[in-house]
Amino acid sequence: MQDATLERAEENRAATSAEGGGAFSLQRVFEEVQSSSQLSAAPAEPPAVTVVAVERYLARTPPAAPRQYWYDVTLADGARWHRCHLAPRLNGLVQRARLRAGTRLRLTRCSFRYDERRLNRGFLCLEGLERAGGTTTGTGTTGTGTTGTGTAGTPPDGHRPLQPLRGDNRHYLPLWNNEDPYGDVWVPDRPPVRVDVDVSKLTNLGHLERTWRSRVHFHPLLVRILHKSRLRYYGKPEKKMDMPYQAYFEVADGSGMMSMVLWNSLCPEWYHSMKVGTVLLLAKYAIKSSYPFKTHPTPGDSQMKRFATIEICLNVRDPPTEISIIPEEMVKPEWGLPEVKYRFITRSELDDLPHNHSCDVIGLVTFVGRAERARKREHSEDFWLYRWAHAIDGTSDQPFILELFATSQPDVFERIHPMTYLVCTQMRVMTENHSRTVYLTTSNESQIFITGWHKGQPYTKDAKVKNFIQWTKSQNEADQIKKTVIGGYYPFPRPPDSFLKYCKNNEVESVLKPIGEIGKEVEELHYREHKRIAVQGIISAIRYISCSNAAEAPGGELVQKDTSQSLGSSSVSQEDCVDKGKNEEVKSSLEPPCTPGEHQHQALLSKGSSVKRKTTHRFRRDAEHLDEYQHGHSVQDKNGQAVSDSLQYCTDQEGVSNTAETEDTGRTCDSWQSDLWAQVKDKLMNYFHHSKIFPESIPCKFDYVHKDLLMQQYNLHAAVHQPVEARTDKNINDFKSANGLGYYEVTVLGINHDVAIDVAFLPLFCPDHPHLFHLEDIQNDTLLSCMSCISACQQNAASTGRLCETFPLSDEIVQAAKELDGKHVICILDMCHLGDDKVEVFLSKIYKTVEPGVLDPV
Repeated sequence: MQDATLERAEENRAATSAEGGGAFSLQRVFEEVQSSSQLSAAPAEPPAVTVVAVERYLARTPPAAPRQYWYDVTLADGARWHRCHLAPRLNGLVQRARLRAGTRLRLTRCSFRYDERRLNRGFLCLEGLERAGGTTTGTGTTGTGTTGTGTAGTPPDGHRPLQPLRGDNRHYLPLWNNEDPYGDVWVPDRPPVRVDVDVSKLTNLGHLERTWRSRVHFHPLLVRILHKSRLRYYGKPEKKMDMPYQAYFEVADGSGMMSMVLWNSLCPEWYHSMKVGTVLLLAKYAIKSSYPFKTHPTPGDSQMKRFATIEICLNVRDPPTEISIIPEEMVKPEWGLPEVKYRFITRSELDDLPHNHSCDVIGLVTFVGRAERARKREHSEDFWLYRWAHAIDGTSDQPFILELFATSQPDVFERIHPMTYLVCTQMRVMTENHSRTVYLTTSNESQIFITGWHKGQPYTKDAKVKNFIQWTKSQNEADQIKKTVIGGYYPFPRPPDSFLKYCKNNEVESVLKPIGEIGKEVEELHYREHKRIAVQGIISAIRYISCSNAAEAPGGELVQKDTSQSLGSSSVSQEDCVDKGKNEEVKSSLEPPCTPGEHQHQALLSKGSSVKRKTTHRFRRDAEHLDEYQHGHSVQDKNGQAVSDSLQYCTDQEGVSNTAETEDTGRTCDSWQSDLWAQVKDKLMNYFHHSKIFPESIPCKFDYVHKDLLMQQYNLHAAVHQPVEARTDKNINDFKSANGLGYYEVTVLGINHDVAIDVAFLPLFCPDHPHLFHLEDIQNDTLLSCMSCISACQQNAASTGRLCETFPLSDEIVQAAKELDGKHVICILDMCHLGDDKVEVFLSKIYKTVEPGVLDPV
């Protein structure tokens, strides 16, 4: 399949090959490089090429160095394709998604490197690149996320997948994390086999535990898989292993349950086929003492005996394990294999459960956030991949709030969207002392399933799953889809109500960042990396940015104009410069520039048009059968009262007035600044501008007609470029915003009065989905609470046609700002890199320092 993708991509590029100097332009450059005495060349006419794939693998580094990665880039010029190695000094271009699949580039310099350990083996190295017309739109980049099943290195003749160009690696890793399978080496599914099971020759898990030390060879085992872990990649540069993977399973027979470990090369061969509920016949396995620090799932059957001292090891050698998957129809009751049992809960039961309780949930997705990444360790290149989701089950007005980390199921993770039925197993309850909001997070043994993956799963027999199916029968698509949201900035979990709680077990000095190092913090962010930092400062100015500042857009959606066309080195941030009051176009080069360009972002509103469409019954048509039930009718709108309550809370709590400050303008001013700011703003050493809001920052109303486009937008850029079969003229700017009508630019002055930063505060409020963003989470932040409540009241007024009666900077906001005038505060900032030069920095929380050593909330 991947071969056909590559061929189609090359055919689609043929029409534009003249731009790169004609057919075989890549070949001419490569011949020139190899014939050069320095094995390096800078083409007089740099050819234009399309990036077909960007693939990652472990770099060869000194043993003491942190784990680092190399990248191979597959290029096409319309006539042929070629794999090249990206010079490590340009790795930042991939890490910040400026060089990605689908990008059009020009080769300004490349070199050839021979592998001195092998005969007649070498590779081309990309040393200099320039952008050539941005990202291609002719074929699109559909790959809706991080992995995929094929590699762009697969040759057209269909031979085995090609290996990475450098080092001793035998496989590529997924581009954005290490937990997901990637490439053709991962067998999709092995069919069950019909084998004769001789029960008289079998042993059981209980007998193994008692006798394993006295035996070398063990009788065959017949077990059922009850739990399955995500993959673990443990590759290290100094260890030469073909497939350094492992995965844990919990297997059981009539005597109890035991851990089973799938090692190394067996992982790509068997991992996909070993599902929860699968029955295995094992022979020639090994037994070892259990790893003491591994996690353990909570069994669905609390009476089942667990054998925790030993584990079954499945290896490709020493000894070579024999594995057979037994078809379910061949499984006999007399074998005594336990059924898979679950611990499903309803939303109405969640609030009474203790912290870290294990449970399974099912619900209808009403919100799914964008895919983001969190660094595993400081300065590491390894990331956790995760996203947030909300799901309802009809038992409560509140949704399940789900933190979903990658579970080695990329096809499922990338296709989560509103209006799908979501099942999450082995979730852990998270209850924070500072928050009234309970949420669930995935564990190492969690599995997630959505519409299209439910058929045949053991949980379809569960009573609570059947109850959920019955509830969905009474729901209405038209009512429910109004309350669905996708993507955008999602500030959860909220910071606690005091800074000492925020620090937890860390020293304050290790948590606080100097405000002058903001530029460095932004510069070091990788693509879709989310990071939360704390800085000391003084709230010095507030400016409201709304529809009235530019052209009005339907629905009040905020759209930003990205004036940067640069693919310059990510080692320099173009937003981390002193503001001179002017925008400066940046050089369109992929080579590291000498100095950063000056760049001030302005927030703009884009004109758009709302698209009318008929309501279709996809809710019924797209839903996968769960236990052979049909479903999909109507959802009762239980949130209407909650919307009114939220707005009433705003007006009652903050005393918001609907009367304009002056009768002449019908509204108050849209900005405030302190006297201190007026004195120092022209004398700053550094002034960082990070208040720009991007389309990716704004939660969108979900549109079922364009769900594939929306999923692509909020997933990560794909490793492999693929043609778009169904074209659409829509882009992310055309979708209706789900939040308020504006946002705030907040200026924070450093406590030494020499550095300042502009950050954004986005009042997140969705009238159709009031539980998505909780106003009460910031009620002890007087300033932020005022700004959020004004946004909520604005939306209420806008929905009734009374927008002129609202105002952006109320007396309450100005008064709250004046109370902080000149005072030292601690600002919690949420940062996320959105690709290219787009970095959002949001103000999430403000703490006031009352006296040294005593920290209280505002």
